[in-house]
Amino acid sequence: MKVNKFKVIFQEIANQIKSGDLEPNKTLPSEHELAEQYGTSRETIRKALTLLAQNGFIQKIKGKGSVVLDMRKMSFPVSGLVSFKELAKNLGKASKTRVHEFGLIKADAFLKQQLNASSKDEIWKVVRSREIDGEKIILDKDFLMKKYIPLLTKEVCENSIYEYIEQDLGLKISFAKKEIVVEECTDEDRGYLDIDDFQHIVVVKNYVYLDDTSLFQYTESRHRLDKFRFVDFARRGH
Repeated sequence: MKVNKFKVIFQEIANQIKSGDLEPNKTLPSEHELAEQYGTSRETIRKALTLLAQNGFIQKIKGKGSVVLDMRKMSFPVSGLVSFKELAKNLGKASKTRVHEFGLIKADAFLKQQLNASSKDEIWKVVRSREIDGEKIILDKDFLMKKYIPLLTKEVCENSIYEYIEQDLGLKISFAKKEIVVEECTDEDRGYLDIDDFQHIVVVKNYVYLDDTSLFQYTESRHRLDKFRFVDFARRGH
């Protein structure tokens, strides 16, 4: 059976990255240099590089080329509802939360749609950057309905909002609808995070519900894409 040349090249480079022969943050040779190295066309090399990018081995950065990503990424559970405090504890890594914005706002057109809110509803807006091992790699933008969370403080936001909701308010957080997209980095991302040269960011949008099915929170959790892999466990139904 004929094997496509670009798949062979993809596998060879992928193996070098997995073994550590190609170190994280190292820039691969140019398409022209790789074409000469493997004795093939630039189109074949381009296909191999695209496959490497799609599988999380490299990131194509404008003006810099193809950069090797760290395969020792932190696992972020897609199907679970985990607070940052719980995630950092499970990873066994040093972490820190910085609160950049905190206060009550009125629901604008966007938040009315996301939270099924009315013009009269007040909403807590919390913007926090998350630091792991000295690098700011997550930006959380939380919007919580005041009618379910009457009181909130900056100190709570620096610790754990979920811990406060469950332990102090006695509410039960039940389930969430999640949407994961890749977007271009914004000026806000660059201002609050250590973005480096990355042009894109992974955004996890959460619509979070209480036990009585009340939608109380909308969150945009913006992750630096080289630091996380999003994992889930799926079982085939019969």
